Amino acid sequence: MRFATWNVNSIRTRVDRVIAFLERSSTDVLAMQEIKCKPDQFPVDQFTEAGYEVRIHGLNQWNGVAVASRLPILKVEDHFAGQPAFGNPPVVEARALGVTVESPDSSPFTIWSLYIPNGRELTDPHYVYKLEWLRVLKENGVKWLSEDPKAQIAMVGDWNVAPFDEDVWDMTAFADATHVSQPERDAFFAFADDGWDEITRDRVTNYTYWDYQKLRFPKNEGMRIDFVYASPALASRVVEAQIDRDERKGKGASDHVPVIIDIAD
Repeated sequence: MRFATWNVNSIRTRVDRVIAFLERSSTDVLAMQEIKCKPDQFPVDQFTEAGYEVRIHGLNQWNGVAVASRLPILKVEDHFAGQPAFGNPPVVEARALGVTVESPDSSPFTIWSLYIPNGRELTDPHYVYKLEWLRVLKENGVKWLSEDPKAQIAMVGDWNVAPFDEDVWDMTAFADATHVSQPERDAFFAFADDGWDEITRDRVTNYTYWDYQKLRFPKNEGMRIDFVYASPALASRVVEAQIDRDERKGKGASDHVPVIIDIAD
């Protein structure tokens, strides 16, 4: 089985590239972030024609997550328990979508498409929201593993955290900035303390995001902020991980690229 995660930065703008990627890569399940549309605006027909079912969680033109699968979908959750809200009035944003599919070996596989809050600035309420969001997600992760230690779960997406200095092109450019602050990094590493395995780090090296500004991509001034945390049972089946850097090339590219995982059946 092959699954992938990709912050597509507007599915309506990039649907042709996404469909081409699915067909070229033979991906079975794709988790998408920043779809930037409501469900009735999502280009479902093109996915259907390509052989994929789609489940969508989007509230407006911001955020939004979705999962496309060519495997049978068994269950869908549009938030995790206690997911924090933000704003005035507070809203539980469209940042998490859990989809359980029937994998080729007939065991259920659950993929959580996650778009972790950006944080904006260290003094911004959004930063507090980001840390709380990660804390509650961690609590859910503990619960999922305690309920079923053999569960096949992947928490994937745009984590908006660069865990190591090597995950940004120049640490001096991030002085007093989000994404690299110690509380964010601690929140990210805390998942590993509970038994989750970030399965890309030891298998592939590259950035996953390059800003559109200042020729960041041609200069390779990027960040590694898209990750895959797998439950122990799923991590033991990982065969390979890839970062498809070529998807940042050409007209109409997202500022993120797909992260691809192969699992032994």
